[in-house]
Parts: sequence; C-alpha cells; structure tokens
Amino acid sequence: MDFSEAQKRVIELRAVIKENNEAYYVFDAPKITDFEYDELYRELKRIEEEFPLLITPDSPTQKVGDKVIDGFTEIKHKYRLYSLDNSNNYDDLKKWYERVQKENNNNSELELVVELKIDGLSCALSYENGILKMAATRGNGVVGENITENIKAVKSIPQKLSKPVNLEVRGEVYMPVSSFEKLNEENIENGLKEFANPRNAAAGSLRQLDASITAKRDLHFFAYTAISDDKELFKTHKEALNLLSELGFDVNPNHKLVRGINSVIELCAYWENERFNLDYATDGMVIKINSLSLQNELGYTSRAPKWATAFKFPPEEVWTRLLGIELSVGKTGAVTPVALLEPVQLAGSTVKRASLHNFDEIERLQINIGNEVLIKKAAEIIPKVIRKRENENLGVYEAPKYCPSCGAELVKFEGEVGLYCTNSLNCPAQQKGRIEYWASKEAMDIDGVGESIVEKLWDKNLIRDFADLYKLKLEDFMQIDLIKEKSADNLYSAIQKSKTPTMTRFLTALSIKHIGKETADLVANEFPTLDAVKNAQIDDLMQINGIGEKAAKSLIEYFNNENNKLILSKLEEYGVKPQGSAVAKISDIFNGKTFVITGTLSQPRNVFEEKIKQLGGKTSSSVSKKTSYVLAGDNPGSKFDKASDLGVIILSERDFILLSEGKYNE
Repeated sequence: MDFSEAQKRVIELRAVIKENNEAYYVFDAPKITDFEYDELYRELKRIEEEFPLLITPDSPTQKVGDKVIDGFTEIKHKYRLYSLDNSNNYDDLKKWYERVQKENNNNSELELVVELKIDGLSCALSYENGILKMAATRGNGVVGENITENIKAVKSIPQKLSKPVNLEVRGEVYMPVSSFEKLNEENIENGLKEFANPRNAAAGSLRQLDASITAKRDLHFFAYTAISDDKELFKTHKEALNLLSELGFDVNPNHKLVRGINSVIELCAYWENERFNLDYATDGMVIKINSLSLQNELGYTSRAPKWATAFKFPPEEVWTRLLGIELSVGKTGAVTPVALLEPVQLAGSTVKRASLHNFDEIERLQINIGNEVLIKKAAEIIPKVIRKRENENLGVYEAPKYCPSCGAELVKFEGEVGLYCTNSLNCPAQQKGRIEYWASKEAMDIDGVGESIVEKLWDKNLIRDFADLYKLKLEDFMQIDLIKEKSADNLYSAIQKSKTPTMTRFLTALSIKHIGKETADLVANEFPTLDAVKNAQIDDLMQINGIGEKAAKSLIEYFNNENNKLILSKLEEYGVKPQGSAVAKISDIFNGKTFVITGTLSQPRNVFEEKIKQLGGKTSSSVSKKTSYVLAGDNPGSKFDKASDLGVIILSERDFILLSEGKYNE
C-alpha cells in the first residue's frame, strides 16, 4: 500500500469508526458487532503506525467516543474516562503482558485483577463526604450527561456511603436478562417497541426524562473502580474493590486476583462458556495491573490506559431451525425477507427472527424453510443468517413475484439487488411505512405516534397517508383500544405541535428516495422555502456540494408527481407550514467565518446559530483547523480542549457580542 492508498483508506476507516462510535456511545444503538468494530480499529491503527504522517489529533485512535446527545445537561468529568484497548485472542493477551513487563523492567509474574466485562452503561458517581452529589454517563470520556436524578432511582446505588469519604466511583448500570425479557414481553403486549438487548434496555431506561419511569425498571449497578485524591484509602485495585463493598456498593463477585498471564488465560477460557449461566450480559474480561503505583508509572496512551486491556469473547454463533420467511415491505416499496426461527438463546436474549438482507443473499446461502441455519449477532440488534448445515439440501426459497401487501407485480431496478413494489399509491404496507417514518424522531418527531398507533388508526380507516394525521380530532384517538383521554390529548397535541417543522425535517419526512437527513439539510440551506424547492431545476440542485444526479432527479420527480402534489396540498390545507432553514442575512460581518458552539449559554444554541447566520457566518458541530471561533459557555467539554490544542480563538458570550458589533479585539 502506497501513501495515497493509505490516505484514502484512513479517511474511509475514520468515517466508519466515527459513525459507529456515535451509534454506540451516544445513541446506544450499535450498528456493527464489537468484533467487527475492533477489526476496523486495528486496521486503522496498523496503517497509522506504518504511515505516521497520517495521524491527526481527531483520529479515533487518539480519542474516545463522540459528542453528547441533546436532552441532558453536559458535564465535564473531573477525571477522564478512558477506553480500553482490546485483546481479541490469547496471543494478544500475552503481547500486552510482555509490553507491561518490558516497560516496568520486571520479568517476575505480576499481580493482576481479572473481572467480567459487564455489558451495560458506564457511569461516574461523585461523592462528597459520603453523599452522592453528581452522576454522569461516560459520554465521550471527557464530557458526559448529568443523570443524577435518574441514577438515584437505581436501588443498588447508595446515596449515602457507610463512611464520609470523597471519591469518584465508576461502574456499569445493567438490566438482568430475566428482567429484560419480562420488559419486552410487557412492551409487546402494550404495542410498544421492543428493546434490542439488555444494554439498550438499561440505557433507554436510564435516559428517561421522567425519573419515575427509570425507577420502575429493574436496573442494577456493579462498581468496578474508585478514584480518590486521598492516596491512603487504597493502594491496589483489589483494595479499591474491597473498599467499594464496605461502602455499600455491589461489586461483581466473579473478579479474581491472580499472578501471571497464564492464570488470566485460564479464567478467560472458563468464562467464555460459563457466562451463559449468568443473569446479566458480559462480552469479555477486563485485566488490570493490581498495583496503583505501577499503574501510574505505566500511564496512558491518548485514549487508553497501558496497564489494562479487555479480552473480547469471540462472536457468539448458534444453530437453529428456519421455520419460515416473512416478507416485509418498506416505505420505499423494497421487499425484505426476514427469517422466522425456532427460538434460541443468543448473546443474552431469546432470538426468534434474523435478517436475510435480500433474495440474492438467500440464493447465495442456498437456504429454504426447514433448513438448520447458523446465526450470529449483527450490530447486537438483529441477528443474521451465516450459513446452513452442509449436505442439507432442501432447495432454495423462491423469490416472490408479487407484493405480499397489495399483490402488485414486483420489479428489480438496474444496479440494485432488491425487489420493489411500484404500487406506491395503493400499497398499504408502503403507506403505513411512510406514515410511521413521517412521525419518527428523525423526521417530524411526533411523540407517541409509532407503529402500533399508526396500525390502529389505519384499521379504523382514520388515515390513509401522513397528511391525514392533521385532520384527526381529539375524539378520533378515543376510538382506539386502551387509549384514555390523557393519552389521546398527548397524541393530538404532539401532532399539532409538529405543524411548523424546519425545512430539513419536512424534506426528510417526505420519504423521497435518495433524500436522507443530510441531503435534505443541504437542499434546505440553499432553498429556504417549499416553493423554492418545488421550482428548483436539476442543474440548480447538482450545483450544491454533496448533491448527486440520483438525488437531484429523485427530488424533481417527487414534486412533479400528481399524487405527491395532492398530499402536499392537503398538508397546506391542514396548516402544516415548513419554516425556512436559511436565515435572512442582515450583515456580512461574519462572512467566511465558521463557528462551533459548546457548553451552556444564557440562551438556547439555536438563538446563537441564527445570529451567526444572520451576520453571514456558518456553524459546524466539530472543531478543526478551519474553525474560526469557538463560542464556549459553561462546562464546554472536549471541543474547548480541542480548540485550545489547535490554537482556535475561543470566545466567551460577551466576546461574541463584541465581535458581532465589530468591537472585539483579537
């Protein structure tokens, strides 16, 4: 691999890793397995080691996690929460141990503490004189979310310790597997969304804005370390764990103090199979040097401690029987096959369904109903079928010719692997899919209007497209089973509240092929009104950086379609009026300047963003060498640190006002 090839691959890897960091650390919705993520990370690290000039401060190998989602107050950690480097096999473990010995100039067997790696949500708890003062999620390791009120609802977390000590306690909030399955059963009965796995259930429960909901969920906490400025409290990691138990915390009983790497390997081998007998999810082991003084000597890399590593268990795979294939029709008309399986335990949950992706994949796998198939977790959300038993020939499942929802003939477009129903107007599955997507968080964000509510409104013949949501009256919701007056009022109010979306949300919600949120935002920034978008020509659209021919044509075709014109007319009639994303300029004082906003300010961020755009400037979510200014409020977090490292000018709120008036002296 030459330098130019390496540079191209590094850019690709960083983009994929960043996307998956955000999915895992921020939204608790991983898209790939830990094993697949580790492979990507190791490849990036290998290329950077070979080409050191490609290493940049914002590379995933130099930092941890990503930004914090909206909805909770940001808080800067007193002590950074580092990630852990991974050892995916016993050779990796031995190499880590040998490096530690070499750096310590010590050939004798070292004391190590081996613990189960609990698959939950990492938290940092701050205690002053033994009283819980603050609780925060891990976030990006530097800045997390303030979840103090919710953490008080976790019964196994003491709010007052048995001794008046000052320390920070770190651990994992998790949900037992049995409680997770019970919660999902209740959600299914009530028409609510199922959680993907125990970790997602724990994260979703802990992040409820209403702490009383958190209190109803069966959440537990294992403390796994403590940090204190009082060096006499404990001098080894094992002493810290013992102290945590004395103070009233649950410490996982399956940790063990050992000597040498061979004892570690024995424990890893034991727990690889024994973990399935536990009532909580664990995906590996954590190995730490016991001596805190030796930990301090070894120190950290830019993202992880040198004195610890995580041994990751190999991806779990199990055999089960393919009982049937369900055909799902999406909002775009794509028909997706889903495997219906004989229930089996996989990675901490009971699996009954698995992805088959498309009919080309079924052909490749040579599978049919009745085959015994091997499945594994993909992104820890829905498993996927890997292969069938050899010498088990039952033929190949035949791809359908007609839509399972409306009976229309299916087609395959050139350059695409999927089968599509083109009966967009009269296909119930497509119509319901578009309504669900219209109401989703990514689109119009209509709280409470999900698959179950849409299905019930459809069955009552109250809606036939997403515009019909706005003609509904309060009494219409009262026709739905189990919906009481308060819930009906909440649904009605949520729909009314969505009548003035941003242009970006509006375009996203229309379910236009090739027009996702990012593309919609690009269009909205150039065409701030709906009329401007409708009248845009293909050449105008393709001049926008990031808009390709497919997206431009799709947008033009959507607004020229007579049925779509009718729906847009109905939306206008019901009072749905998208607000222009662009802001009318009043000055060019910020022309060519890019701002990043971080921390808590006196007013919501969108107020400052609008001001910047009014004065000709642009805003960005990340700091780089191209950033002109960082506007920093209280608890600014990692963006502040990065700006300092890059020499970007940091403004206080007062500085920003002076700058906007042309009075700021740099």
